[in-house]
Amino acid sequence: MALPLMPKATAVWLVENTALSFEQIAEFCGMHSLEVQAIADGEVAIGMVGRDPVGNGELTKDEIERCEKNPDLKLQIRIHDLPQPIARSKGPRYTPVTKRGDKPDGIAWLLKSHPELSDAAISRLIGTTKPTIAAVRDKTHWNTSNIKPRSPVLLGLCSQRELEAALSRARRGLPEPELETTTLLETAEDRALAAEQAALEDEDREEEIED
Repeated sequence: MALPLMPKATAVWLVENTALSFEQIAEFCGMHSLEVQAIADGEVAIGMVGRDPVGNGELTKDEIERCEKNPDLKLQIRIHDLPQPIARSKGPRYTPVTKRGDKPDGIAWLLKSHPELSDAAISRLIGTTKPTIAAVRDKTHWNTSNIKPRSPVLLGLCSQRELEAALSRARRGLPEPELETTTLLETAEDRALAAEQAALEDEDREEEIED
């Protein structure tokens, strides 16, 4: 079944604005009912702004009311004849130089907030390598002391749509397409960042000695 554009944000709105059961919302949004319950309990998606599926043409008020009256019914999404988004190539994601230093923060956030995501999924979302992900997870990354979990969407490393799509694939147990030719590229980027950080740290130490 087709899913709403932003499943989790849609689930937040449905929890806050309807009397639908957790199972009905979970089925419509491609989520587990326990995750929907966690949203209702304020344990998940804290601070996330709900996305109105009625205002966005994915549901009608009549459809919601129909299912509110009978918890055994399933919500039916409205299908539009809209052009499908262009699939991104399997090549490495290009990340602007100014944002490459944010990747470890994005990785840390995904590992903490969405442990269901595989390393391949995180690699594809952020454009990083599995060794880098492992280093962040094991706290052996060269910049571990400065890593702060931050949403990759807010950092501009991926879009909300891409994140929701990856989470949907993970929940359904679908394999994540492997990236091609990313290892050498990202390793070079990581080395460059490490060298730059090391140089800055050396400068700081020299200034402390002079003082």
